[in-house]
Amino acid sequence: MTILLIYIAIFVGAFFAVKAVAGHLTKRSDFTSRKTVTFGDESAVTANRAASVISVIAIFLIWGAFTGSSLSPIHAPGPFVGDATFTYTVETPDGQRDDGTVHVRVFPRDAAADVPEIEPGDGFAKDDAAKVAAWRSVLIRVDRNDEIGRDQGAKVVAIDGQAIAPGETVQVASGEVTLTPKGTPNYKPEQGWQMEPVWLPPPEAVAGRVIEIMGGGYQNFTLAEHVGWSLFRVIAGFLAGALVGIPLGYAMGLSDWFRGWFDPIVEFMRPVPPLALIPLVIIWAGIGEVGKVILLFLAALWIMTIAARAGVSGVRISKIHAAYSLGASKWQILRHVIVPNSLPEIFTGARVAMGVCWGTVVAAELVAAEKGAGMMIMVASRFQLTDIVIMGIILIGVIGYAIDILMRMAENWLIPWKGRG
Repeated sequence: MTILLIYIAIFVGAFFAVKAVAGHLTKRSDFTSRKTVTFGDESAVTANRAASVISVIAIFLIWGAFTGSSLSPIHAPGPFVGDATFTYTVETPDGQRDDGTVHVRVFPRDAAADVPEIEPGDGFAKDDAAKVAAWRSVLIRVDRNDEIGRDQGAKVVAIDGQAIAPGETVQVASGEVTLTPKGTPNYKPEQGWQMEPVWLPPPEAVAGRVIEIMGGGYQNFTLAEHVGWSLFRVIAGFLAGALVGIPLGYAMGLSDWFRGWFDPIVEFMRPVPPLALIPLVIIWAGIGEVGKVILLFLAALWIMTIAARAGVSGVRISKIHAAYSLGASKWQILRHVIVPNSLPEIFTGARVAMGVCWGTVVAAELVAAEKGAGMMIMVASRFQLTDIVIMGIILIGVIGYAIDILMRMAENWLIPWKGRG
């Protein structure tokens, strides 16, 4: 919740700052700036590059701040590290009370430390010493060296002067102490706001993993081979889905017979997640490459079919009437009217289908894959190698984003009439 609030604050602050600066430094004189109505007009809305840059920087700053990264100029409060003490009060069955002091050395998770040397002190409650790594907790058997122990009826009744009972927790100067159901104190040092590296490593750790795997590989294959095989599977499945789905969508949009015949199948399969088809694909096609490509083919097929059908249905009837009035044949109308006007919908569907294929490739590579970005993520997750998991996610996202940019560039080049009626 804290991270979300910080992100929202950065967003709001950056919005007003960029608007204030841009209003004075830039003056637009393009077609959009001359429009009298821009609110609600999609063609008048373009991505603000300053907002994109600030968004990416903000994400990395928040990531670095909450992981203690050396690349971040600011840091959230980290876990407590150092020597801490707290006192415990022991009460005997006959009402006697005595205090003992516990000395705990909290050391960084990736370092080593010795238990502090102390004197046991006077009284029947002796002082104790322990060590614990940051983000961890330690159970302290205070009665082991006490003259009157738990087996003689003695019990801990207070921590730092605060009354406590089994199952309760009290705050101390450097963390918290919980009394177990058997009456043993469990000390947990203050964790701060930073994430433990096993849950979220800093950016430099992920970058280091990228360099390491690029040089030495992972699971007997280089990083390029892992990414290359994932890319091959996604492109093969997507192209197969497009080659079947686009003609099927055109047929459904142009023929009532095709529409009636295939509409129940398409509408039935469209909401079925590709992950649910994995067992069936394994039965039909086995666990080899063919099965993975078939799964990605099915992920793209229905999206491309619906996109092509929607593109045909969205062609303005006035254009078709105009073509008929000029003596055009059905083939000419299909080639010069329907196909050009349906291409924007098809490209939109292709971008969606490619995103779904990239999201499905991780699941496809779960099935006996020896190489691939998804396989790399899944194997790393079993050993809690979070840096490799994040590296794989970033690679899939970056490659997917790059493909989407290329598809948008192709769209702008191939169909420059999009949005112009």
